[in-house]
Amino acid sequence: MIRFPAEFERHMGTLMIWPVRPGSWGKDPSRAQKAFISIFEEILRSEDLYVLFNNSEPQETIDALKKRFEGLKGDFYPLRVDSNDSWARDVGPTFVVEDHKLKGTDWKFNAWGGDYNGLYKDYAEDDMVASRFCDLIGADVISRKDFILEGGSIATDGEGTLMVTETCLLSPGRNHDMTKEDIDRYLCNALGADKILWLPCGIFNDETDEHVDNVAAFCAPGEVVLAWTDNIDDPQYEMSRACYDYLSSVTDAKGRQIKIYKLPVPDHPILIEKEYLDNLFFEEGEDIREEDERLAASYVKYYYTNDAILIPAFGGVNEASDRRAKEIMEKIHKDRKVISVFARDILVGGGNIHCITQQIPEI
Repeated sequence: MIRFPAEFERHMGTLMIWPVRPGSWGKDPSRAQKAFISIFEEILRSEDLYVLFNNSEPQETIDALKKRFEGLKGDFYPLRVDSNDSWARDVGPTFVVEDHKLKGTDWKFNAWGGDYNGLYKDYAEDDMVASRFCDLIGADVISRKDFILEGGSIATDGEGTLMVTETCLLSPGRNHDMTKEDIDRYLCNALGADKILWLPCGIFNDETDEHVDNVAAFCAPGEVVLAWTDNIDDPQYEMSRACYDYLSSVTDAKGRQIKIYKLPVPDHPILIEKEYLDNLFFEEGEDIREEDERLAASYVKYYYTNDAILIPAFGGVNEASDRRAKEIMEKIHKDRKVISVFARDILVGGGNIHCITQQIPEI
């Protein structure tokens, strides 16, 4: 029997990937690397951390990080595994427990859409990350290379309920030869689920075809945090309202009504500025950003560690929004410390804290 543990359950550790891709993190990736390091440190305060480094990364970089993290609770495990980018959530294994053993599900990765609408052309190394990492930590691999999926496109309550978005899983750039019913059956079988909640959509202008992890997250069995806005002039309003209405109309795998917590998006849309754009370098065939492009900012892109919740903060005109999000999460999670982490430099890359982390469950 397969079980897909929830992120809010205990972890053995977390997987992340060192950021270097110029099209995501810039010709000078130091801002992004500083943001990643702040997340490394917070994770290591409560659990082990595995970080993948390309073989071309100087050993001095790794040695400096090792020294920096000495004395923290968790152990830091740097590993040499090549990748095309740093989205550990999407290219890393989806860990399940089967017969009391930890196993990593290895999905087919095609850069969020392949030839249809993928974000870059060369993703061969990314597609190998899951199996390579499992081999290094001694976890069995369950190959699902017949199915295209990213970790950010699925969420679980750990009790048999999955949550996805139709816009992502039904995109022609994924499994175009399968119907919604086919996909539902496949995922339930692969992840030991009994029911899938199909949200209609995600966050406005999310280039992943609106991953579920940007719009909604399970915070407990039967309870969901949902990205929200009261601004009816914001295109996000109708999208969040559609998700709210759907969640209000369904039950989970155990027959429970869903309790919904609204977590407002930043009051001021976050646009990519010229100074960030000038630092980026795009390869041929890579999705190109434009000045003043709206980024898919959401506080739902938070991450559970064993002792805390790491929630994005964007600063500037959104400082009040940052405080509000933190206070809401503190009310929902009275047993965990909620830590705001400045994540503006991660958002520019196209995702946020949840996208660059992947939990390894404790069994």
